Amino acid sequence: MNHAMPAKKELRIAILGYNFMGKAHSNAWLQAARFFDLPLRPVLQVACGRKEGAVRAFADNWGWKNVETDWRKAIAREDVDVVDISLPQHLHHEVAVAAARAGKHVFCEKPMALTVAEAEVMLCEAEKAQVVHYLNHNYRRTPAVRLARRFIEEGKIGRIFHWRGAYQQDWIVDPNFPLTWQLRKETAGSGPHHDLNSHSVDLAHYLVGDITSVSCLTANFIKERPLPSDGATAFAAGAGGTTARGAVTVEDASLMMVEFANGAVGSFEATRFAPGRKNRNSFEIYGSEGALVFDLERMNELQFHSRRDPEHAQGFRTILATEACHPYINHWWPPGHVLGYEHAFTHGMVDFVASVANGTPLEPNFRDGVKCIRVLAAALKSAANGRKEWV
Repeated sequence: MNHAMPAKKELRIAILGYNFMGKAHSNAWLQAARFFDLPLRPVLQVACGRKEGAVRAFADNWGWKNVETDWRKAIAREDVDVVDISLPQHLHHEVAVAAARAGKHVFCEKPMALTVAEAEVMLCEAEKAQVVHYLNHNYRRTPAVRLARRFIEEGKIGRIFHWRGAYQQDWIVDPNFPLTWQLRKETAGSGPHHDLNSHSVDLAHYLVGDITSVSCLTANFIKERPLPSDGATAFAAGAGGTTARGAVTVEDASLMMVEFANGAVGSFEATRFAPGRKNRNSFEIYGSEGALVFDLERMNELQFHSRRDPEHAQGFRTILATEACHPYINHWWPPGHVLGYEHAFTHGMVDFVASVANGTPLEPNFRDGVKCIRVLAAALKSAANGRKEWV
């Protein structure tokens, strides 16, 4: 007698983009179905990229069934339910709008768009089409960050006074690093202020609340860089291969002060000029009853201080957020077996599939993305005004 379970309905995905994020997303779609009991079965239906040879090699490696080189054809396919946008941000707006109009659910990388106007149109079209729309601020789905949210909701740190966020990297300190798309305003919008601060602002919205006003300064340390050789996407020592140079048209660092709707105040630092900091996304939250500290470079840990502890036991304690009671953990490994960068992507896919199947709310979505882009745009306006006015 055959006791095989009936096959689950498929959720067929088209991924646009096959570099860093394309790999992270492909891995997450695969792992989601292997470690979680999903209501729909994700199917890697089609991978899309401009260079047929490269996208075909990517598809073969990750198990995508088909290949397209025209993103419009990929979106229009009748055998596609979800469009996964793993592209640079200057391409998000047009692709997301087309996907929504085609009735496809949208899983989109951050930052959401180059401008507030683009982001608002993306939100409008997604809501009009009544499709699921998700913005992949993946750090919300780190178990330690979820634990921080729980502590705040339970009142363990009381009324929040301060947020201190910093996102620091070091990959462009060398002046011979080439002028890649991340350093050009037309393709990146801005520098670490969009790329990194978008994560920090989203976390601040998630943990503290809405930001109402900002003041910002930006800095540019290296104003010209070598033009990249054909196909160059990453720096290698001694690379460049040309004496031609181009202007860096985005900031290298951003410092932002904010006011929250609940009366708290905050600071944000975003930079790619912090030697030794490879991908340090950290925050500190201080309240009337205690404090919380998180650092992505120690992503399984949450530091917690409670003023309610007896005087002889005052100080920060380090909580390893790998117990089965912590969010998502019971689907992975035994306690103490830590998770990594890729796991938060998987958690995003899991919640996305549940939202499509069950109609459950999903955050952060494009509405959250619009709020984030508004904060970032206001900060750049403040910086352009000579840092004299709050915006």
